[in-house]
Amino acid sequence: MAKVWFVGAGPGDPDLITVKGRNLIEKADAILFAGSLVSETAMRWARPGCEVMDSKGMDLEAIVAWLIEQAQEDSTVIRLQTGDPGLYGALIEMVQPLDEQGIDVGVVPGVSSAMASAAAGVESLTLPEVTQTVILTRVEGRTPMPEGESLPELAQHHCTLCLFLSITLLKKVQADLLAAGWSEDAPILVVHKASWPGEEKIIRGTLADIREKCRTEKINSQAMIIVSPTIGSRHWSEIKKSKLYDKSFSHRFRKAEG
Repeated sequence: MAKVWFVGAGPGDPDLITVKGRNLIEKADAILFAGSLVSETAMRWARPGCEVMDSKGMDLEAIVAWLIEQAQEDSTVIRLQTGDPGLYGALIEMVQPLDEQGIDVGVVPGVSSAMASAAAGVESLTLPEVTQTVILTRVEGRTPMPEGESLPELAQHHCTLCLFLSITLLKKVQADLLAAGWSEDAPILVVHKASWPGEEKIIRGTLADIREKCRTEKINSQAMIIVSPTIGSRHWSEIKKSKLYDKSFSHRFRKAEG
């Protein structure tokens, strides 16, 4: 029975795809990969004879039509997407037409660029008594934001913000964060092409100067913006440590000392 798999390729480095994702690529009969965002190197695992197509010039209707056509002929079809399919991946838009055709669907999660960017900068998105909340969002552009989800509203929580698809709107990011009470010297991390071998760029700055730094580095696409009170904590002289590893903290695997 034919099945279409939506596989998260991860942030860029082909080695960050999951083992399950790679195994599916190895046995796939047809693969449609998002060539503008997914490294073609990931195709090295495809078997000889596998139908491979780049979707960067295709619209939604063309993508869906291709998946349906291949599913009628082949047993294992893959839509290989950047990051995780469930995060800004138009997953439901592609799944609904497949459901209508009675085609079986599966999803394999992938590493998000938010996590890869934090890893690139050796940053933690959460710290005890600093912030325990991470918001994954974007700045309003051509796609409107639902009520209550504007950046000034979300930023009022002063927790970690991972901003997708927003690098060309840094001026608005600056204005919105200032409106939400963030200071001009709030640290910001921008990572371009996180984990891409030989292409990754890490830019550190503050709310006041990050836009100019990104312009200097010509960063205008494929960049993650992380705004967080935890940025730079690697170099703090003191931090509140996790209770999980505290000697005085008991849990079902370890009894407290003292």
